[in-house]
Amino acid sequence: MTTSRFADVDAYIGSFPADVRSSLEELRALIHDRLPGAGERISYQIPTVTLDERPLVYFAAWKRHLSLYPVPHGDPSFERDVAPFRAAKDAVHLRYDQPLPRDLVARIVTLLAQRHTTTTG
Repeated sequence: MTTSRFADVDAYIGSFPADVRSSLEELRALIHDRLPGAGERISYQIPTVTLDERPLVYFAAWKRHLSLYPVPHGDPSFERDVAPFRAAKDAVHLRYDQPLPRDLVARIVTLLAQRHTTTTG
């Protein structure tokens, strides 16, 4: 079993400076607003939000941005909106020097949840 440096998501968030903690808390709250009743844990040393005890979305803090992944592919409108933030095939970077794109994050989480529901039941 892999041991974690962080006991839980609160410990992970608490390990960062105040400005980064604030960004992490905003992102965490937005995810949970879209996924009432979702769980969370540390997996791969980063916060992981779960549905039905299965990982759904991960988020992490880095030097200049937060990362959110996986980011699914969607219709052309979704892809156009995600493009400025897509940093890798399945991730977005949410820069600290820009406001959190709340609507986009909500769309990403909603799409992940819909696909999760389709595959689990």
